[in-house]
Order: sequence, then structure tokens, then C-alpha cells
Amino acid sequence: MNKKLTIGLVGFGCVGSGLYEVLNKSKLIDAQIKTIVVKDKNKKRPLPEDHFSYDVSDILKDEEINVVVELINDSDAAYEIVRSAFNAGKAVVSANKKLIAEHLDELLNLAKENEVSFLYEGAVAGSIPVLRNLEEYYNNDSLTSIEGITNGTTNYILTRSNHGVDYSTALKEAQELGFAEIDPTLDVDGYDSKYKLVLLLKHAFGLSVPPEEVVNIGIRNVTKHEVAYAREKGYRIKLLSRAEKVKDRVVGFVAPQFVSREHSAFEVNNEFNAVIVEALFSDKQLFIGKGAGSYPTASAVLSDVSALKFDYAYEYRKSEEGKTLTFTKDFFVKIYLGSPFIEAINEIPFYQIDEVYQSEDYAYQTGWVRFSELEQFNFNQRKELSLIVLPEPITSGEQLIKKSKERKFALLETSIV
Repeated sequence: MNKKLTIGLVGFGCVGSGLYEVLNKSKLIDAQIKTIVVKDKNKKRPLPEDHFSYDVSDILKDEEINVVVELINDSDAAYEIVRSAFNAGKAVVSANKKLIAEHLDELLNLAKENEVSFLYEGAVAGSIPVLRNLEEYYNNDSLTSIEGITNGTTNYILTRSNHGVDYSTALKEAQELGFAEIDPTLDVDGYDSKYKLVLLLKHAFGLSVPPEEVVNIGIRNVTKHEVAYAREKGYRIKLLSRAEKVKDRVVGFVAPQFVSREHSAFEVNNEFNAVIVEALFSDKQLFIGKGAGSYPTASAVLSDVSALKFDYAYEYRKSEEGKTLTFTKDFFVKIYLGSPFIEAINEIPFYQIDEVYQSEDYAYQTGWVRFSELEQFNFNQRKELSLIVLPEPITSGEQLIKKSKERKFALLETSIV
């Protein structure tokens, strides 16, 4: 690619306007935005109207434009734009995690066919350069796990909750600060974090996992009872995207978790993100940065644009290792399950119960469950149930299964007698 980068920018919302500003303030990159395409002609913007176009073909058909930066919320429309940009021989930078997670392998093949780059650092963890590090620093190191706070909105809400602010009030604050959308479903139900985890699975383990195969449990059912339990045990509640390699299998999910003071993300608060990478040789490393807001994501997008000066492209070296790995939901975790109704708690199959509490208005139970059996309950829709993963390590659960079978056999014998 020519060292002079001529950009067609699609979208001028929070991140798009941030990119325009940081690019014009940066003196270290030889690039310019030639055309900005937006959808709504009536929306007030900080630039004069003649800076904008309303037809994406003004970018796609312009031979001077060699980079398309896609920063719109509509993933279906973005899919068509990105495909068309590749077919027009233009490199693409995107921060649309839903689009990328749902179509990653297809888009990678299309980019390869047209010999252009597809970069999306801004799609994961805001300002943290986690994808570039997974591609470059960890390219020869075998990763054992990756987890982290990848959504600034939910981390802000949970930070406020940990200080005694109820969920509704914390959500309203996040919306007023611009961290949360009017409809916060993608954030608070864990979908945003799930799409990001799909990308992390690809770069960390070489696995292509469809988003629908990854379980996401959000935070909207976290109540004062869970906050009180966390305070009593010395924990904090964090929504974590988590993946771990166990022999030739990789487990991965998104769920709220109690983290102890020893956990690297314990002190990561407000809109900050954190990613913890553990590898065979380099051990454990922590990356922290802002994950919500205009400038953090814009800085990641600008970094991708800058990398295109050198024709940078992800190499996906872990994909060879990924051929020998299997993604699975068949593992055991220890959970806290709270509800005003003990009957609701009893619906969930526990293989081992460790603690039970019941009062007039609330009950909870802790113990080990088979993760694959939780999927049918759709906890995001069960307002009366709050599930939070406890700090104990994931296990394959052979001993738990054995104990469960022995217990069932003993009960059967008792009933026969």
C-alpha cells in the first residue's frame, strides 16, 4: 500500500467523530479522511454539512480511497459495506465486534482473495492492544488461558453496585455518562462481551467459534443480596469473558464472577477494561485500559490505520494449533445461585452442594454444576434467578460425576428398601 493513506470513513458517531479528532491532532501518521458517509441528514454534527456524504458508493467507487474505516452500529449494513470494500480492493478497519464475530472466516477469506488487510483492534477492549499482542508477542508461546473485563459499561455498573448503588440507578448513571445505550441489552446481557470473546478465541487459540455456541450470562439480575455476599466473602463482582485450554479442549463463556482480592481484575473499576493472558513460557500478564468512550476506541482504530502504512495484516499463526483443539461446554464450575424463590433454585441440577442459605425473602445455594446443563435455563430472561461463578478453578468433574452417581444409587437402594 502507498504510504499515503486516504480514508473513507463510514459513520460519525461516538467513535467516528473521535477518530476524526485524534487523526487531525496526530502528527505521526500521514493519512487523511477524504470522505465521511453518514445516514441521517438531519442529525446535528460538529462539522459543516459539506464534510458529509450520504451515499457509501462515494467511498467504494473512489479510486483514491485505499482504506475504508467502518464505524456504524448496524452490523448487517456494515457486512455489506465491508464485503464491497474488499471487492473494490480497499483495506478495511472496523470496530464492529458483532459483525466480525458473526462473519470472521468469510471476511478473512475475502480479504485474502483481494490481497488487502482487515484490522479490528478497536473491536476488543477499547484502548488495550490485545489482538496485536496476541498476534505478535505471543505468536510462539502456547497460551493456557485468557480472561478479562471487556465491557466498560458493565464494569462501571458493577463498580457502582459494589459501592451500594442499585442496578437501575447505576445503569442510569452509565447512560448519562455515555457509557451505556438507551437499550443496554447488548452490554448488560453479555452479548457485547461474547462477541469480543469470539475474537479472542480466534487470536489466542486459533479457534473459529460461532457466537451462538458461546454462553453469555449478564448482570441485570445482580441484586443487593449478591453484593452483600461478595462483601462478606471479600469478593467483588465482575463480568468476565473467559477462555481456558484444558488438554486438547478449550472452554469459554461470559458470566458474572466473584473475584477475590488476589485476582488481577479485583481493582479494575469504572469504565476500565482488563485482559489477563496466561501462557506456558511467559506466565501471566495483565493489560489495563479504558474500554468505553470516544477516544479509547478511536485510538485503537487509529493504531490500525497507522499499521496499514506497512501493509500490516494479522497472520493467525495459532490457527494451526486450533486444528487440534475442540471448543466445549462440557465442564464443571462452582456457582452461587440466588433467588427469592427456593423452588427456582431447585430447578438447577447441582452435582455437589456446598452451602445453603434461606430467609423469609431470599435464598441462595452454592455448589458445582455441569456448565452444559445451564444453557437451557436462559438466565438473562429469568428475572428471579441470579447466577454468579465462584473463584474455584474449572474442572472436568470426573469425581463430581462419580459422587453424584453413587449418591443416586444410594437413594435408589434406600427407596427400594
